[in-house]
Amino acid sequence: MPDVAVRVVLFLNNWGGFEVARWLRQRGETIVGLVLQPAEERRFGEEILGALQMPADRIWLSTQLRDQETLMQLKALDPDIGISAFFGAILKPSLLEIFPKRCINLHSAMLPYNRGWHTNVWPIIDRTPAGATIHYIDSGIDTGDVIAQRHVAVEATDTGGLLHEKITRGLVDLFKQTWPDIRRGTNTCLPQDHRNATIHKKAELAALSRIDLGRRNRAGDLINILRARTYPPYPSAYYMSGDRAIYVRLQLLREANLDALGVSRERRHSFPKIVSDAKYTTEDLLTLLGIHDASGHYFAVLLDESGPVFVRARLVDESEFDTQALPAWMSIA
Repeated sequence: MPDVAVRVVLFLNNWGGFEVARWLRQRGETIVGLVLQPAEERRFGEEILGALQMPADRIWLSTQLRDQETLMQLKALDPDIGISAFFGAILKPSLLEIFPKRCINLHSAMLPYNRGWHTNVWPIIDRTPAGATIHYIDSGIDTGDVIAQRHVAVEATDTGGLLHEKITRGLVDLFKQTWPDIRRGTNTCLPQDHRNATIHKKAELAALSRIDLGRRNRAGDLINILRARTYPPYPSAYYMSGDRAIYVRLQLLREANLDALGVSRERRHSFPKIVSDAKYTTEDLLTLLGIHDASGHYFAVLLDESGPVFVRARLVDESEFDTQALPAWMSIA
């Protein structure tokens, strides 16, 4: 049991929010209120509710936070601290001032880099550091003082999906390590260096995802776009063929992984080589990446600064997408 009771209001969504809820409940924390997203934006809502077992009059929606009545109801709970975990909504100053011990946010980036959205994509695209940050919430977007951080390495074989899993798990673990100090008020914090800040809006992903077959690209840059947007079961990068969108996913492996696939040493020597810094048209590069090969044993070799990476592309039909489904790694076991 925690040594001193701290009255907590939770702002939760997604698998990470569920993990935070479950862990706090197991610790016996005093959770006095819960705010969820509306049904159309909610993920793991039933699991969060099941973990916390909150009475209905202690649960609100994010859309209600703009109402003065809701703010008064939350204030009447006499909360000490708010925790925003994978919530995806801005908490306004009128709400923040309710909490004498302030509100903290779990942000899936190495702040001040990658404030905002899709923090599993941009470290691959623009080579900014990836990581996990716990920070105090202020009036800006992900601009508050940093309580704790953890760097997450971006490997040359990472896709957007793999990096999302690494960052999310790392952030949940960082919270578990940091929370005891936060609740006791013994944590330290440091201001962000805003000179290094980058920020991305939600809409930027759509512009990034459409690729032009005739455009000449640095090979490494185009492969980074394709792998950053590879996250089954969700839509990937695409090009247009007439009025039809053709989607492309990548698989990226190191040589040690090819043995399990039964790819012979002799076959590996015949794979085409792609120089990361060389320029290709999108169409030529996709051909080299094997979009017309159905053998299952075809790869191109990307000569990357970190060593050779074996890459192949696969065309994907829209029928394979399910934006409401969950990736396989998000379990509730």
